[in-house]
Amino acid sequence: MIENELSSIDSEAGIIASLIYHPEFAFYSEHLLPNHFTRKDNRYLYAAITNLAKQGIVTIDPYNIIESLESSEATRGYSDELSIDKLNGLMDVSDVLARHSVEEYKMLVSNVLDTAFRRDTLQRLAECQALCRNRTEENVGRRIYDIIDDVMTDYSAVDDIPKFSDVVDELWKDIEDHQDGKEAGIPFKFPTLNEYVRLEPGELVVVGAPAKGAKSMFMLNAAVDILRQGKSVMYIDSELSSRLFLCRLVSHLTGIEFNRVRCGRYDDRESVKIKSAIEWIKRQNLVHMYMPIFQRDTIYTAVKKIDHQFGHLDVLIVDYLKSTGDADAYATYAELGKLTDMIKNDLAGKMDIAALAAAQLTAGGKLADSAKIARNASTIVVMLDKTPEELEADGAECGNKKLMVQLNRNGMQHASGEYIDILFDGNVVRLEEAKQHIPQTPF
Repeated sequence: MIENELSSIDSEAGIIASLIYHPEFAFYSEHLLPNHFTRKDNRYLYAAITNLAKQGIVTIDPYNIIESLESSEATRGYSDELSIDKLNGLMDVSDVLARHSVEEYKMLVSNVLDTAFRRDTLQRLAECQALCRNRTEENVGRRIYDIIDDVMTDYSAVDDIPKFSDVVDELWKDIEDHQDGKEAGIPFKFPTLNEYVRLEPGELVVVGAPAKGAKSMFMLNAAVDILRQGKSVMYIDSELSSRLFLCRLVSHLTGIEFNRVRCGRYDDRESVKIKSAIEWIKRQNLVHMYMPIFQRDTIYTAVKKIDHQFGHLDVLIVDYLKSTGDADAYATYAELGKLTDMIKNDLAGKMDIAALAAAQLTAGGKLADSAKIARNASTIVVMLDKTPEELEADGAECGNKKLMVQLNRNGMQHASGEYIDILFDGNVVRLEEAKQHIPQTPF
């Protein structure tokens, strides 16, 4: 029924006729596949003629068409259905149907592809309906997203691949637009860190810190700074409920201590500041999703949904990647590897969004299951408390924490002993870049 309603027989016939006269046109429609045709004979004729064109054979006659079909196991059986007389009849009418310019041929191809896209989409939507009706089906949301993504991917072919010389001017203009301080990507709130890494679409930055080492504080500070740049943020949180997250967020924005915000111990003047902060929060494209037990399918479908809701999601924040082996998160290293891979490739990569995630350091200062995280991370930044010796040598104005870029596929990384100075005030949930210390050099 769908094929009868959505077909482009005239355009299909025009393509076949045009290729008989101009087999080289096949190189302008390599993204058009035999299964995009509704008529079975057109599918096999198209396959045979394009195969001849790729072999450099420019004579398209009944004998070469049959030989081409016979040369492939996939089409061999169909050659019996095409007689020389039938093909000769096709040749006789092809001069009337053929198009003799590339532009006209492309119009026919576009029509067939458009019809095939509509036909396949209806078929895929029928599959979605069947999933919805079957109460025993699990992960319906993700499966529906995958079905729709598949059909969109199938028809996202590139028409022409330009020579590099044709795009150099455009590329160089883009490079110039990001010079003089207008670097690509979304900057962090720490200027010195931006010299090493920024949040870029398709990339995953992982920030590691010890247990209770201010990982969530870093993520919240980053989220607010990103929102202030007019970007949209989805924050997936395995630690804090949305109520406690809001308390921290208000504390950060107002400078009122977290405990006083949570318990309501603030005066009328501070209450005005809190109301102002809440109004600011309400104007932001921010989603906070509390998920004490990470489930990949749930994360996948939720991010897809928010991306559609915002028009485009700019930054995904995950707090945090962990494989502790207990019941409140991913219990095995294999699951953590799959989670990190999904965030980097299926979400950040395929959806062209920037991803920022926290991870816990072991007592030895290494990321838990570091191999699986490093395999997918674009950049790994480690945040530690300064040692007493570093605090004394640097001075109080240089802060109490340090950031080190340990792995960076897109830029510089720190050598041993190098770090960025950070001031952390947990009472008001704030991290700021401190005065940068002068490295001590031995005589």
